[in-house]
Amino acid sequence: MKKHLLIASICMLMCAPAMAQRHKATVPGGSAAGGNSQGSAGLEHCDEPLGTVGVVEEQDGDWYRYLTSDLRLPSTVPVIRMLIQQSNCFVVVERGRAMQNMMQERALQDSGEMRQGSNFGKGQMVAADFTMNPSINFSQSDAGGVGGILGAFGGRMGIVGAVVGGLKFKRAETVLTMIDNRSGVQIATSMGLGKKTDFGLGVGGGGLSGFGAVGGYTNTPEGKVLVLAFADAYNKMVQSLRNYQPQEVQGGLGKGGKLKVGN
Repeated sequence: MKKHLLIASICMLMCAPAMAQRHKATVPGGSAAGGNSQGSAGLEHCDEPLGTVGVVEEQDGDWYRYLTSDLRLPSTVPVIRMLIQQSNCFVVVERGRAMQNMMQERALQDSGEMRQGSNFGKGQMVAADFTMNPSINFSQSDAGGVGGILGAFGGRMGIVGAVVGGLKFKRAETVLTMIDNRSGVQIATSMGLGKKTDFGLGVGGGGLSGFGAVGGYTNTPEGKVLVLAFADAYNKMVQSLRNYQPQEVQGGLGKGGKLKVGN
Protein backbone atom coordinates (compact mmCIF):
# COMPACT_ATOMS: atom_id res chain seq x y z
CA MET A 1 0.00 0.00 0.00
CA LYS A 2 2.78 2.43 0.94
CA LYS A 3 4.55 1.61 -2.32
CA HIS A 4 1.48 2.52 -4.33
CA LEU A 5 1.07 5.77 -2.44
CA LEU A 6 4.69 6.67 -3.06
CA ILE A 7 4.36 5.99 -6.80
CA ALA A 8 1.18 8.04 -7.01
CA SER A 9 2.76 10.95 -5.15
CA ILE A 10 5.89 10.94 -7.30
CA CYS A 11 3.73 10.87 -10.43
CA MET A 12 1.75 13.86 -9.23
CA LEU A 13 4.90 15.86 -8.61
CA MET A 14 6.39 14.93 -11.99
CA CYS A 15 3.18 15.85 -13.79
CA ALA A 16 2.85 19.20 -12.03
CA PRO A 17 4.76 21.36 -14.56
CA ALA A 18 2.71 20.05 -17.48
CA MET A 19 -0.56 20.49 -15.63
CA ALA A 20 0.39 23.97 -14.52
CA GLN A 21 1.25 24.97 -18.08
CA ARG A 22 -2.04 23.58 -19.37
CA HIS A 23 -4.18 25.48 -16.86
CA LYS A 24 -2.14 28.61 -16.36
CA ALA A 25 -3.59 30.38 -19.38
CA THR A 26 -7.13 30.03 -18.08
CA VAL A 27 -6.53 32.03 -14.92
CA PRO A 28 -7.54 35.70 -15.02
CA GLY A 29 -5.25 38.38 -13.72
CA GLY A 30 -3.98 41.86 -14.39
CA SER A 31 -6.32 44.80 -14.81
CA ALA A 32 -9.07 46.30 -16.92
CA ALA A 33 -10.08 49.84 -17.89
CA GLY A 34 -12.99 50.34 -20.22
CA GLY A 35 -12.60 47.98 -23.15
CA ASN A 36 -8.87 47.48 -22.54
CA SER A 37 -7.43 44.75 -20.32
CA GLN A 38 -4.07 43.36 -19.30
CA GLY A 39 -3.16 39.82 -18.23
CA SER A 40 -6.40 38.10 -19.24
CA ALA A 41 -4.99 35.28 -21.38
CA GLY A 42 -7.39 32.35 -21.63
CA LEU A 43 -10.45 34.41 -20.73
CA GLU A 44 -13.17 34.66 -23.38
CA HIS A 45 -13.17 38.07 -25.08
CA CYS A 46 -15.87 39.92 -27.03
CA ASP A 47 -15.29 42.47 -29.78
CA GLU A 48 -18.12 44.58 -28.34
CA PRO A 49 -20.26 44.45 -25.18
CA LEU A 50 -23.60 42.62 -25.21
CA GLY A 51 -25.18 45.03 -22.71
CA THR A 52 -24.78 46.38 -19.19
CA VAL A 53 -24.73 44.16 -16.11
CA GLY A 54 -24.79 44.50 -12.35
CA VAL A 55 -23.41 41.78 -10.07
CA VAL A 56 -25.52 40.92 -7.02
CA GLU A 57 -24.71 38.29 -4.38
CA GLU A 58 -27.26 36.36 -2.30
CA GLN A 59 -25.51 36.83 1.02
CA ASP A 60 -28.10 34.95 3.06
CA GLY A 61 -27.19 31.56 1.57
CA ASP A 62 -25.31 28.79 3.41
CA TRP A 63 -22.54 28.90 0.81
CA TYR A 64 -21.87 32.58 1.57
CA ARG A 65 -21.65 31.96 5.31
CA TYR A 66 -19.16 29.13 4.70
CA LEU A 67 -17.16 31.33 2.29
CA THR A 68 -16.84 34.25 4.69
CA SER A 69 -16.79 32.48 8.06
CA ASP A 70 -14.97 29.18 7.52
CA LEU A 71 -12.77 30.14 4.56
CA ARG A 72 -12.48 33.80 5.65
CA LEU A 73 -12.74 35.00 2.06
CA PRO A 74 -14.45 38.25 1.03
CA SER A 75 -17.37 38.75 -1.35
CA THR A 76 -17.14 37.13 -4.79
CA VAL A 77 -18.45 40.30 -6.47
CA PRO A 78 -14.99 41.86 -7.19
CA VAL A 79 -13.87 38.57 -8.78
CA ILE A 80 -16.89 38.41 -11.08
CA ARG A 81 -16.59 42.09 -11.99
CA MET A 82 -12.94 41.63 -12.94
CA LEU A 83 -13.81 38.67 -15.18
CA ILE A 84 -16.63 40.58 -16.87
CA GLN A 85 -14.71 43.77 -17.56
CA GLN A 86 -11.60 41.98 -18.77
CA SER A 87 -13.68 40.01 -21.25
CA ASN A 88 -15.29 43.17 -22.71
CA CYS A 89 -18.51 41.15 -23.08
CA PHE A 90 -20.53 43.43 -20.78
CA VAL A 91 -20.24 46.91 -19.30
CA VAL A 92 -20.29 46.65 -15.50
CA VAL A 93 -22.55 49.05 -13.59
CA GLU A 94 -22.41 49.59 -9.84
CA ARG A 95 -25.22 48.02 -7.82
CA GLY A 96 -23.37 47.36 -4.56
CA ARG A 97 -22.27 49.36 -1.54
CA ALA A 98 -20.77 52.12 -3.63
CA MET A 99 -24.32 53.07 -4.58
CA GLN A 100 -24.53 54.77 -1.17
CA ASN A 101 -21.61 57.02 -2.08
CA MET A 102 -23.12 57.77 -5.47
CA MET A 103 -26.40 58.79 -3.89
CA GLN A 104 -24.53 60.84 -1.27
CA GLU A 105 -22.95 62.91 -4.03
CA ARG A 106 -26.37 63.52 -5.51
CA ALA A 107 -27.71 64.55 -2.11
CA LEU A 108 -24.88 67.08 -1.80
CA GLN A 109 -25.77 68.42 -5.24
CA ASP A 110 -29.43 68.75 -4.25
CA SER A 111 -28.50 70.52 -1.00
CA GLY A 112 -26.54 73.18 -2.89
CA GLU A 113 -23.21 72.33 -1.24
CA MET A 114 -21.39 71.38 -4.45
CA ARG A 115 -19.51 73.79 -6.68
CA GLN A 116 -21.18 75.00 -9.83
CA GLY A 117 -20.57 72.71 -12.78
CA SER A 118 -20.23 69.55 -10.68
CA ASN A 119 -23.10 68.13 -12.73
CA PHE A 120 -24.56 65.39 -10.56
CA GLY A 121 -28.04 66.14 -11.82
CA LYS A 122 -30.72 63.62 -12.71
CA GLY A 123 -30.80 61.47 -15.82
CA GLN A 124 -27.17 60.30 -15.92
CA MET A 125 -27.29 56.86 -14.27
CA VAL A 126 -26.87 53.94 -16.67
CA ALA A 127 -29.46 51.17 -16.42
CA ALA A 128 -28.37 47.57 -15.81
CA ASP A 129 -29.78 45.46 -18.65
CA PHE A 130 -28.89 42.27 -16.79
CA THR A 131 -28.10 41.03 -13.29
CA MET A 132 -25.45 38.36 -12.78
CA ASN A 133 -25.80 36.25 -9.66
CA PRO A 134 -22.91 34.04 -8.44
CA SER A 135 -23.18 31.09 -6.05
CA ILE A 136 -20.93 28.21 -4.92
CA ASN A 137 -21.61 24.59 -4.03
CA PHE A 138 -18.82 23.19 -1.85
CA SER A 139 -17.94 19.52 -1.58
CA GLN A 140 -16.14 18.85 1.69
CA SER A 141 -12.69 17.30 1.59
CA ASP A 142 -12.28 13.60 2.29
CA ALA A 143 -10.45 12.62 5.50
CA GLY A 144 -6.73 12.88 5.00
CA GLY A 145 -6.99 13.43 1.27
CA VAL A 146 -4.05 14.25 -0.98
CA GLY A 147 -2.47 16.42 1.71
CA GLY A 148 -2.37 13.48 4.08
CA ILE A 149 -0.67 11.32 1.46
CA LEU A 150 2.00 13.83 0.54
CA GLY A 151 2.55 14.93 4.12
CA ALA A 152 3.43 11.38 5.10
CA PHE A 153 6.75 11.61 3.30
CA GLY A 154 8.22 14.25 5.57
CA GLY A 155 10.40 17.24 4.83
CA ARG A 156 11.14 16.54 1.19
CA MET A 157 7.48 16.84 0.21
CA GLY A 158 6.25 18.77 3.21
CA ILE A 159 5.65 22.04 1.34
CA VAL A 160 3.54 20.40 -1.34
CA GLY A 161 1.64 18.44 1.27
CA ALA A 162 0.90 21.56 3.27
CA VAL A 163 -0.36 23.44 0.20
CA VAL A 164 -2.70 20.70 -1.00
CA GLY A 165 -3.81 19.63 2.45
CA GLY A 166 -4.60 23.24 3.32
CA LEU A 167 -7.72 23.18 1.18
CA LYS A 168 -10.87 22.92 3.27
CA PHE A 169 -12.95 21.45 0.45
CA LYS A 170 -12.41 18.76 -2.15
CA ARG A 171 -14.10 20.61 -5.00
CA ALA A 172 -16.22 23.69 -5.59
CA GLU A 173 -18.88 24.11 -8.23
CA THR A 174 -19.53 27.75 -9.10
CA VAL A 175 -22.78 28.78 -10.75
CA LEU A 176 -23.40 32.02 -12.62
CA THR A 177 -26.97 33.03 -13.47
CA MET A 178 -27.91 35.96 -15.70
CA ILE A 179 -31.34 37.63 -15.46
CA ASP A 180 -32.90 40.12 -17.86
CA ASN A 181 -33.90 43.03 -15.60
CA ARG A 182 -36.74 44.27 -17.76
CA SER A 183 -38.61 41.00 -18.09
CA GLY A 184 -37.26 38.97 -15.15
CA VAL A 185 -36.43 36.13 -17.57
CA GLN A 186 -33.34 34.02 -16.93
CA ILE A 187 -31.09 34.58 -19.94
CA ALA A 188 -28.30 32.12 -19.16
CA THR A 189 -26.75 29.93 -16.49
CA SER A 190 -23.43 28.11 -16.38
CA MET A 191 -21.39 25.98 -13.99
CA GLY A 192 -17.65 25.95 -13.41
CA LEU A 193 -15.58 23.44 -11.49
CA GLY A 194 -12.56 23.94 -9.24
CA LYS A 195 -10.77 21.01 -7.55
CA LYS A 196 -7.99 20.73 -5.02
CA THR A 197 -5.71 19.25 -7.69
CA ASP A 198 -6.05 22.42 -9.80
CA PHE A 199 -4.00 24.25 -7.21
CA GLY A 200 -2.15 21.33 -5.65
CA LEU A 201 -0.48 20.37 -8.93
CA GLY A 202 1.00 23.82 -9.40
CA VAL A 203 -1.74 25.74 -11.17
CA GLY A 204 -2.31 28.49 -8.65
CA GLY A 205 0.97 30.38 -8.79
CA GLY A 206 2.19 32.70 -11.53
CA GLY A 207 -1.07 32.81 -13.47
CA LEU A 208 -2.73 34.77 -10.68
CA SER A 209 -0.12 37.50 -10.43
CA GLY A 210 -1.61 40.96 -10.60
CA PHE A 211 -5.00 39.78 -9.37
CA GLY A 212 -4.46 41.20 -5.89
CA ALA A 213 -7.30 43.70 -6.22
CA VAL A 214 -9.74 40.96 -5.22
CA GLY A 215 -8.21 40.45 -1.78
CA GLY A 216 -7.76 36.98 -0.31
CA TYR A 217 -8.49 35.23 -3.59
CA THR A 218 -4.80 35.26 -4.46
CA ASN A 219 -3.49 34.61 -0.96
CA THR A 220 -5.09 31.25 -0.17
CA PRO A 221 -5.36 27.92 -2.03
CA GLU A 222 -9.13 28.02 -1.57
CA GLY A 223 -9.33 31.47 -3.15
CA LYS A 224 -7.24 30.46 -6.14
CA VAL A 225 -9.36 27.38 -6.81
CA LEU A 226 -12.54 29.48 -6.65
CA VAL A 227 -11.16 32.03 -9.11
CA LEU A 228 -10.40 29.18 -11.52
CA ALA A 229 -13.92 27.82 -11.07
CA PHE A 230 -15.58 31.20 -11.68
CA ALA A 231 -13.42 31.78 -14.76
CA ASP A 232 -14.51 28.36 -16.04
CA ALA A 233 -18.19 29.18 -15.48
CA TYR A 234 -17.88 32.62 -17.06
CA ASN A 235 -16.11 31.31 -20.15
CA LYS A 236 -18.85 28.73 -20.66
CA MET A 237 -21.55 31.39 -20.30
CA VAL A 238 -19.94 33.67 -22.87
CA GLN A 239 -19.57 30.76 -25.31
CA SER A 240 -23.29 30.03 -24.99
CA LEU A 241 -24.32 33.69 -25.29
CA ARG A 242 -22.48 34.04 -28.59
CA ASN A 243 -25.13 31.72 -30.06
CA TYR A 244 -28.01 33.09 -27.99
CA GLN A 245 -31.54 32.51 -29.25
CA PRO A 246 -34.50 33.87 -27.24
CA GLN A 247 -37.01 31.30 -26.04
CA GLU A 248 -40.45 31.75 -27.53
CA VAL A 249 -43.76 30.61 -26.07
CA GLN A 250 -46.90 30.35 -28.17
CA GLY A 251 -49.15 33.29 -27.35
CA GLY A 252 -46.34 35.25 -25.72
CA LEU A 253 -44.28 34.95 -22.57
CA GLY A 254 -46.21 35.03 -19.31
CA LYS A 255 -49.63 34.80 -21.00
CA GLY A 256 -50.69 31.36 -19.94
CA GLY A 257 -48.34 29.15 -21.94
CA LYS A 258 -49.29 25.83 -23.52
CA LEU A 259 -49.97 23.87 -20.33
CA LYS A 260 -53.59 24.82 -19.93
CA VAL A 261 -55.64 23.94 -16.90
CA GLY A 262 -58.86 22.01 -17.57
CA ASN A 263 -62.35 23.28 -16.88
